[in-house]
Amino acid sequence: MKPPKPDGKPRVSLSTAKRLLLMMWKRYKWLLILVSASIILSSITNVAGASFMQTLIDDFIQPLLLSGSRDFSGLLMAILRMALIYAAGIILSYVYNRVMVVISQGMLKSIRDDMFRTMQSLPIKYFDRNSFGDVMSHFTNDADTLRQMMSMSLPQAFSSIIMIIAVTWAMLRINLALSALVFAFVAVMLIVMRVIGGKSATYFIGQQKSLGEINGFIEEMINGQKVVKVFNHENKAESRFEELNTELFNQASSANKYANILMPIMGNLGNLQYVALAIVGGFFALSGIGGVTLGAIAAFLTLSKSFAGPIGQISMQINAVIMALAGAERIFNLMDEKPEEDEGYVTLARVKEEKGELVECVECTGQWAWKHPHGDGSLTFTKLNGLVELSDVDFEYDEGKPVLHNITIHAKPGQKIAFVGATGAGKTTITNLLNRFYTIADGKIRFDGININKIKTAALRKSLGIVLQDVNLFTGTVMENIRYGNLQATDEDCVNAAKLSYAHDFISRLPNGYETLIEGDGGNLSQGQRQLLSIARAAAANPPVMILDEATSSIDTRTETIVQKGMDSLMEGRTVFVIAHRLSTIKNANAIMVMDQGRIIERGSHEELMEQKGKYYQLYMGTFAQSS
Repeated sequence: MKPPKPDGKPRVSLSTAKRLLLMMWKRYKWLLILVSASIILSSITNVAGASFMQTLIDDFIQPLLLSGSRDFSGLLMAILRMALIYAAGIILSYVYNRVMVVISQGMLKSIRDDMFRTMQSLPIKYFDRNSFGDVMSHFTNDADTLRQMMSMSLPQAFSSIIMIIAVTWAMLRINLALSALVFAFVAVMLIVMRVIGGKSATYFIGQQKSLGEINGFIEEMINGQKVVKVFNHENKAESRFEELNTELFNQASSANKYANILMPIMGNLGNLQYVALAIVGGFFALSGIGGVTLGAIAAFLTLSKSFAGPIGQISMQINAVIMALAGAERIFNLMDEKPEEDEGYVTLARVKEEKGELVECVECTGQWAWKHPHGDGSLTFTKLNGLVELSDVDFEYDEGKPVLHNITIHAKPGQKIAFVGATGAGKTTITNLLNRFYTIADGKIRFDGININKIKTAALRKSLGIVLQDVNLFTGTVMENIRYGNLQATDEDCVNAAKLSYAHDFISRLPNGYETLIEGDGGNLSQGQRQLLSIARAAAANPPVMILDEATSSIDTRTETIVQKGMDSLMEGRTVFVIAHRLSTIKNANAIMVMDQGRIIERGSHEELMEQKGKYYQLYMGTFAQSS
């Protein structure tokens, strides 16, 4: 089955190649000059070797044969000189290949560093719209094709071009007519390269795209393997994988089909050229046309091979270069993504009170405050209390498709605000806006009276603790995972945070306690234990505002009772936003917001909402009936 061609023209542009070369030049200017000089000199030694055939035959072998002399001293000296030239060529080839390894690996390191740095600065919405596997493919497949191009394809292509120039100059010196015959064959070779190379390039680019898609699918299946097995989805997963793998097979086989037939065609055209030169050169020599000698024919035949070989090399490298540039295009697209916008200028600072005024103190561990610089160079400090206000907030993920409508909330310091409602009502979206993961379309969100757009993103998120429904643990010890919430936390702080969240008990029973190594996102822990560590991590951060997004949804009823005590002590004195489907956990909330289709349709305490007998009453009674 013939695979469909990728939509549109190949996404490889000269600007991508230019950008890559400029990056290489900027970082490795002098090494590239050394490589270029080595390649040029190495190519000249190869041409000198081929040209030496004419001197060897016409100036030494033929005279010795005709004279019958046995004095080979001149011949030996000529061969020795040629051996030294070849030795120099070998050394130069080693030098430029060795240096190109340094350049290619150095460039790859820099590009990966740049990509990862860019990735850390991207907004959450980028990862919502791109699969993790496809993003990972930038660091693996795309980067590897780039490495191959920089370490092999580029130096070989440059060497081939220099060789072609040097051989052309040498051939023109020997005979113009024979050179014209070579150029005629070259024209045919270039036409073949253009036709076949163009077809393979299209499929090589499609291959890179298919690789990204299949990597994304594999990553999803690995992460969701338990779900796949629970719902007997193995056959469907295999079927989808086969579709993606077939697409990759079709693109790769078509790309390599054209790439693999190109070299034999070029090689056979080179052989035809060799035969044609032998016939025409022999005719010229026998007819005395153009002063062609036996040595000239031998040298020309050798040079023709040196001419056809580089053209074949270029034809082979074109596909590697195109595939690498397709990868580079994807890499640069990632690097060119707009970073998360942060126009804030208000930061966090430690302060102490002196003579009724707040004064910043670097070493003290006093009250956190918002540090507000002014245009005249003065500073004002506002205590970080945890007053959170949303005023007439509208939001849409995609333009023209509103998700939140006219959301107004006033959370005083120390209050517990709960959100309830059906899935997709907009509960989690509100907490995402508090963290400024997304920018609101209209309205205002204020933190202690300061518009959060004026607060530095890092400072804002440092003041907010969050416990998500989906727990992410990282490779490292239990202690290191708890400290992830506050890198300045001591071991004692982490232990206290674990005790506060009631995680200390199960951690103490682990083989190595707090030094137990967690691998594979905590696969050796239960779901409840992983959630407890997530809560302990938030406790270590010790923020004035907490966001609990279904924080106890993965914990059994018995564990939930224990955790709830820890959560109550954790929430004490803090402003807390809770999203919960278990309505029993939010009965003591100061205010409960009932959401439906992006709107707050009811608000009040548990008792007030129950008296209204509206949506909340229905949800609560329905939950109670189910639990009964």
